Amino acid sequence: MKEIRLHGRGGMGTVKAAEVIVHAMVAQGGFGNSIPFFGFERQGAPVTSFIRLDAKPIRPKTQVYEPDCIIVLDRSLQTAVDVFVGVRENAFLIVNSAEPPESIEAPKRVTTIATVDANEISIRKIGKPIPNTAMLGAFVKCTGWVEIDAVVDKVAALWGDANASIVREAYDSTLILRR
Repeated sequence: MKEIRLHGRGGMGTVKAAEVIVHAMVAQGGFGNSIPFFGFERQGAPVTSFIRLDAKPIRPKTQVYEPDCIIVLDRSLQTAVDVFVGVRENAFLIVNSAEPPESIEAPKRVTTIATVDANEISIRKIGKPIPNTAMLGAFVKCTGWVEIDAVVDKVAALWGDANASIVREAYDSTLILRR
């Protein structure tokens, strides 16, 4: 089973991104669940969402304590929240950043770091800094755990073709460092 933790802020689409990943896994014949954690439900407040993906049915319905992958939709959260707590060996880190992955600090347990300028892509394509769809493209490219077409199809159904094009552009422009 793969466990994923997403860190974002209210209004960034963190919870919806988790739901799209689960939908993509189910669409390709696997199993998944997503569990949101809101705290204060307001625009800009920290939001965490948890995902489990597997080839067989998933029983746990709790938050993820030892993630295989961490997705950070707002890099400023790394100074407010310990995004690395419990991270497993050989983990993936995907960060919304214009910086190259070499510039991102992470524990040695994180062996793959990916960056994509999700804000720039979303502002250019839809006029708003909503990074969730771009982060989906980066997640697919970095991990390969779900298929890009399943993600693009679900995003197009939920938010239209402009957002689906964000997924593809982010997939193509994600930079990956394997260490």
